[in-house]
Amino acid sequence: MSLSRDYLYDLVTCKAKGPLAALLRGLLFLFSLLYGLAVVILAGFYKLRPAHVSCKVISVGNITLGGTGKTALVEYLAAKLSRKGIKVAVLTRGYKRNVKLPGMQGMGDEPQMLQKKLPQVPVVVDKDRLRAAGQAIKDYAADALILDDGMQQWRIFKDLEFITIDAGNPFGNYRLLPAGFLRQPLGALRHSEIFVLTQVNPGQDTTALTERLKQINPRALIAESRHKPEGFSKLGSPGEILSVDSFKGVSAVVFSGIGSPQAFEDTVRWLGIGVARALRFADHHDYTETDLEGIIGCAKKMCLDTIITTEKDAVKIARLKFGRSRIFSLNIKLVITKNEAEFDRRLLKLFSL
Repeated sequence: MSLSRDYLYDLVTCKAKGPLAALLRGLLFLFSLLYGLAVVILAGFYKLRPAHVSCKVISVGNITLGGTGKTALVEYLAAKLSRKGIKVAVLTRGYKRNVKLPGMQGMGDEPQMLQKKLPQVPVVVDKDRLRAAGQAIKDYAADALILDDGMQQWRIFKDLEFITIDAGNPFGNYRLLPAGFLRQPLGALRHSEIFVLTQVNPGQDTTALTERLKQINPRALIAESRHKPEGFSKLGSPGEILSVDSFKGVSAVVFSGIGSPQAFEDTVRWLGIGVARALRFADHHDYTETDLEGIIGCAKKMCLDTIITTEKDAVKIARLKFGRSRIFSLNIKLVITKNEAEFDRRLLKLFSL
């Protein structure tokens, strides 16, 4: 029996019912024990003698699957350090990169988005982060390296580690893969210096989560953040930025292929836009002409002329043909809403600034 991605999700979240589902959950739990043992052994082995490089290394990672705002934090840190005159480079795996495509197009969606938003910051794409570090230091004389998705990069010594945690769903069902969403046991958080709670809504009570994190790691700073909408970019019209109020009161079709589609859709609604239809694709989905035709066709059937997507998805469909369709990407940036001063102090302390 092959398990589809959706059915696995239903199993893990206990939406799938019945004797068979219960049996499969038991098997997944056994596999998660083996996975956890393997992770602990590998992490312990590589941490015995991590490789040191000749500049500061800052890691941005998460302990769960799914979108927790890592890329937005990478952008925030890279921009802040660049403004301080520090030569920074971003090292990323480039998930689902396509080496057959030239230049930026073959980097993968997140690296391409970062490079577009931070043209002054080199983005080095290589699944071997040590090799990428050597390239960044040699080619760009980098003073600081930011490891995108770096928590599980145990081979390289990190001077500072940030962990992004979704404030709305921090640890799922608290089980390891494949029975849950944890990539490592929660005890791994003891080694991180800064936790960044993401998607914290105004007035949201994070006391319980904060106390849980303090129990795990009393010395870590716990900062809070949210994704602030900055405007809309029209695909096919570079440089044309519309205000966040441009579509207030308008109904639109939205689509995304990200780890946390609900947060994106909620943000669109928060801007006063009616979400007539929300189309969801798998994270890092490679859009085809057929996909785009289906999205545009959905809007036409509903007599809507506005389609909204994310910045990450926008770079994936930019090379496709969308004719005169009005497709816009929602531009966001991460803002620190709690403990920003101490956040900055710990970051800049690395460089004695």
